[in-house]
Amino acid sequence: MAELSAKKSRLPAIDIARGVAILAMASYHLCWDLWYFGFISADVGFDPRWVFYARSILAVFLFLVGVGLVLGHGEGIRWKSFWRRWLFVFAGALAITIGTWFTFPDTFVYFGVLHAIALFMLLGLPFLFVPVWLAAVVAVAMIVPHFFFADPLFNEKPFSWLGFWVEPPVTNDLVPVFPWFGAVLVGIVATRLAKARILPRLATIQPRGKTPRALAFLGRWSLPFYLIHQPVLLAIIVPLSMLLGTQDALRERDFLGSCQATCEAAGTSAEMCTIYCQCGLEGLTEDNLWDKVYSGVLTPEEQAKLDENNRQCSAKIYPELLQDP
Repeated sequence: MAELSAKKSRLPAIDIARGVAILAMASYHLCWDLWYFGFISADVGFDPRWVFYARSILAVFLFLVGVGLVLGHGEGIRWKSFWRRWLFVFAGALAITIGTWFTFPDTFVYFGVLHAIALFMLLGLPFLFVPVWLAAVVAVAMIVPHFFFADPLFNEKPFSWLGFWVEPPVTNDLVPVFPWFGAVLVGIVATRLAKARILPRLATIQPRGKTPRALAFLGRWSLPFYLIHQPVLLAIIVPLSMLLGTQDALRERDFLGSCQATCEAAGTSAEMCTIYCQCGLEGLTEDNLWDKVYSGVLTPEEQAKLDENNRQCSAKIYPELLQDP
């Protein structure tokens, strides 16, 4: 039976799995971008089915991080190789933070996928050598509390990277230690258990055909692909959205629908609600408050503008509000 050496620790089957995972992640990002910029109506950001899809992809991706740690360093840490890859991941995480700080300052990424992977790579090293049962126990301890414990303290950004929030902070990407380091540990445990029998068999599998080879190639270069795919998607989608006006149209439709439903639920007639909501839409546009309202982060001055606009719109359907007492 073939042996898995340190020099041949890369398995084509694992590369293919990693290639599939990174393509799935890119497909989610594509759909999120299309939703955010108004090309599709599916609620990719909040629909439970889309959330499940995104989290499933993330779980597989982090599981494969654990697999890669065992394959690359399970017989002894190859420090030069480890630090070279770690620095690449860390630099990518830093680039994402800086890039999103300038493009989305209210929702910039401060602990996203790459930030988590950089930390998890370091935290995972001891678990390559401790008893497997101990790694499994810690994996359970990382995953299970997430489902039973939450505290408002972790809503704040300085603590949110740990997990356990009641309401997640506003950011475009957040991958907390609990429970996601558990996914890495599950990958480590599974690979260590599979090392004697299953991995040597996987080592004999060689991709044949263009698609498996392309997936294996993508898996080997998954990190560069991850770094460039969103800028490429946005470089295509954003100009199209600006040209076609899709984002503005979607926002206006969503706002009017939500406003109308809320207004009518409060007992106001449909006709009056239409007047009120149209007025609110015009105020948001004139005061350039769309992005602020959607992000949920407004300055006191912006909140004052929003409140004043609401009062003016209320006065259109209840003129007595403008009369002096």
